[in-house]
Amino acid sequence: MQAAKILVVDDDTVARDLLAEALKKEGYSVEAYGSGEEAIARGREGRVDLVLTDIRMGAVDGLTVLREFKRMSQDTAIVVLTAFGSLEGAIEAIKQGAYDYLAKPFKKEEIKLVVQRSLDHCRLLRENTKFREELKSKDEWSPLVGSSPAMLEVYKLVARVSESRSTVLLQGESGTGKELIARAIHGNSPRRDRPFVPVNCGALPDTLLESEMFGYEKGAFTGAVGTKTGLFESANGGTLFLDEVGELGQALQVKLLRVMQDHEVRRVGSTNSIKVDVRIIAATNRDLEQFVKDGKFRDDLFYRLNVVRITLPSLKERQEDIPMLAHHFLQKCAAGSTTAVRGFHPDTLDSLNRYHWPGNVRELENAIERAVSLSHGPLLTPDDLPAAIRQAPSPAEHKSDAPDTAESVYLTLEEVEKRHLVRVLRETKGNKVKAAKILGIDRRTLYRMAERFGLDLEPDAEGSDKDAG
Repeated sequence: MQAAKILVVDDDTVARDLLAEALKKEGYSVEAYGSGEEAIARGREGRVDLVLTDIRMGAVDGLTVLREFKRMSQDTAIVVLTAFGSLEGAIEAIKQGAYDYLAKPFKKEEIKLVVQRSLDHCRLLRENTKFREELKSKDEWSPLVGSSPAMLEVYKLVARVSESRSTVLLQGESGTGKELIARAIHGNSPRRDRPFVPVNCGALPDTLLESEMFGYEKGAFTGAVGTKTGLFESANGGTLFLDEVGELGQALQVKLLRVMQDHEVRRVGSTNSIKVDVRIIAATNRDLEQFVKDGKFRDDLFYRLNVVRITLPSLKERQEDIPMLAHHFLQKCAAGSTTAVRGFHPDTLDSLNRYHWPGNVRELENAIERAVSLSHGPLLTPDDLPAAIRQAPSPAEHKSDAPDTAESVYLTLEEVEKRHLVRVLRETKGNKVKAAKILGIDRRTLYRMAERFGLDLEPDAEGSDKDAG
């Protein structure tokens, strides 16, 4: 493997040579320069993975070096070197895109750690750029956002599976972007010019869903006043996206399996079969393997669907992507609107990072859209966020509130959901309208959740919630 290329830039000869020598002993390819001009000139000649630059130098200082390298290559990591008196400059450099800073005098272990982290960051950015380039589509689909290791693995799988005909099973919590990934696979496949047809398997009862998926002939049942083309036929030559596939009843599971085996469908009320060429991408937030064990899902259908499995990480598992996602959704909301919002107050990003995001990326997008619509200034402030996010406790508060036991460290998803519901109800003083709005659900669902968790919600008094919130 080629050694990482590192530039050390410092007008202090002794400090420069000591640092360069220490890094060479770690196996890096190191070049040392005594001025910002020389370093920038070297940057124009070819790839540089990491620049360690002093802040205070001659005519061209460290901030100028930072800006020039960021202009030349966004994925070059920059670490600034600072004496005690120039700490403010280091903080300014971080704001302008430096990855980290080292305070003089340096400790060997500190240097090794910062350099390794910086190079890992640089590698992730480069790999992310590479795989996002692979995922460019001729169709317009929303871009995949994030450069965390977890998302990088997803990008790799999407890039590899897109060109094949294989069936794909997408697994992940609600709100993790399963349909977006399905559209990315389709949009980068040879089928990109053919239809992408999504169907929510949990949105309709099986009888209606069967008619939607397979179509029906005139007179097949009461109300069938004409012939209807099913979704399989509509997706012919393209991709059929079966969202919430775990919600299919047993009878429909059998019919879906038959279509996947025979590549033909039969409309309801017809004796004729119609050949179809459809790639299937299925998605679920259920544990289908457990469903198979429990007899709720056919094992033969599971094996047919589970050819290539892509597991989407929850937002908690890719927390480093939150700032990037937040900025992406801010730009999306601001596009074509007259909003004056241009960015985030640091405290706002801190609130976003503290929150546990049970609704994942979808909840984050909704929160940013709400904040943009409520904000009156150029920066989104914590006050623009929903109360549950704004008041999320810090890790220290979490620790002090709970006993130090294994159970308190690892909560089940159900316990997390219950605690969040209780907190929202407490903050809204039991106002069901406000609580449902914060949670992004209707009141009927709120009552069902409360019943599931054994919480006693008093029925609404007549008119009690009409004017709330």
